Amino acid sequence: MAKKNSIQGGWLFKEEPSCYSYNDLEKDGATWWTGVTNALARKHLRSINVGDRVLYYHTGKERQIVGEMRVVDGPEADPKSDDPKSVRVKVAPVKRWEQPVSLEEIKQDPAFADWELVRISRLSVMPVSAALWQRLEELSHAERKSD
Repeated sequence: MAKKNSIQGGWLFKEEPSCYSYNDLEKDGATWWTGVTNALARKHLRSINVGDRVLYYHTGKERQIVGEMRVVDGPEADPKSDDPKSVRVKVAPVKRWEQPVSLEEIKQDPAFADWELVRISRLSVMPVSAALWQRLEELSHAERKSD
């Protein structure tokens, strides 16, 4: 019997683009998302279902949501890890966002004040409510001011 969770929007996964970027994911077609060590992030990974939507967030200098993925396998124990608590999920690209949404834009919008991306900056896997997902998509389609 498949697990069911209350996440209607989806998830956000964070990665340093110099380690593995959305371009890499598009090139590979799918990848196992591994290496998560934070207890709360691992708990979130264990709650994920095949078919769940995931936003891809580039950390580091970029600090922006750049695309969408979908979970295609897992969650399961990571067979390549010596840590018995490790977990992995397999993701595949869905679409690159034409206009990434920056952390700066997110922080300026009061709708995101309580979101983990703003409150717990080191968390690498977090839920995205349906309302926040919709707002992020609106921001990705909004016209930007040019300096």
